[in-house]
Amino acid sequence: MNKSMESLFCLPAPLAASHKGQNGVVLIIGGSKTYHGAPILAALAARHFCDLVYFSSTDENNKIIKRMKIATPNVICLPPSLRKKYLAKADCILIGNGMDVNSKTKRLVGAVLKMKKKCVLDASALRVLSPSLLHEKAILTPHSLEFRAAFGAPPSEKSAAKMSEKCRCTILLKGREDILASQGKIIHITGGNAGMTKGGTGDVLAGLLCALYSQNDSPASAAYTAAYLNKRAGERLFERLGYYFSSEELAEELPFAANALYKGFKKPF
Repeated sequence: MNKSMESLFCLPAPLAASHKGQNGVVLIIGGSKTYHGAPILAALAARHFCDLVYFSSTDENNKIIKRMKIATPNVICLPPSLRKKYLAKADCILIGNGMDVNSKTKRLVGAVLKMKKKCVLDASALRVLSPSLLHEKAILTPHSLEFRAAFGAPPSEKSAAKMSEKCRCTILLKGREDILASQGKIIHITGGNAGMTKGGTGDVLAGLLCALYSQNDSPASAAYTAAYLNKRAGERLFERLGYYFSSEELAEELPFAANALYKGFKKPF
């Protein structure tokens, strides 16, 4: 990491006198009958980097709630009747992972954006997006096809810069080299390896980003830190396992990568 990038890298550290809930509260909204694993992977990553992780799915997805509870006891699963209350309570909201592309998802994404709160839009949320609702606290994490679906433009550095400025949002365009566009400015984030092409690694990144953003008022800083840290975790796994690691292992490697990076700096972030 060069000196110019160090100012963007920011790992939160809880104050000694803080208590539960003061170091990030996130709400993950996701899942469908077909894609139950996506929000679980996001939650597995998020739980390491914030105090509280809440999860909500659609009315018919009771099976996802059960699977989430089995996957980790660190996530608080909510019935849809309580979603409004915890939308207001959350410091940051992640929406879209594993959701169906339909009118219900579109309405829910729109409702989240209209709150003007810190939020991360991933996966299906990007395919039903109304760009006119975007704001300066929104972070989008598209791959190339999702970028085209969201903006009707080619997935390029130029397009990312243009759309981030036009829509006043932050865009993390995922690829072999991630492109971070915030208010028209561009930063490239290199690293990782081909083992990170596996399904679910994007969900891990989204969960990590949501947790970091819940404690950081700079969307560019949160997005840069999440992308950089995710790639470093993938590189650490490659040293031990080559290309043969899973998305779950990536989520579990994140705190080790974070701790190594934290110790590498002379002062707290």
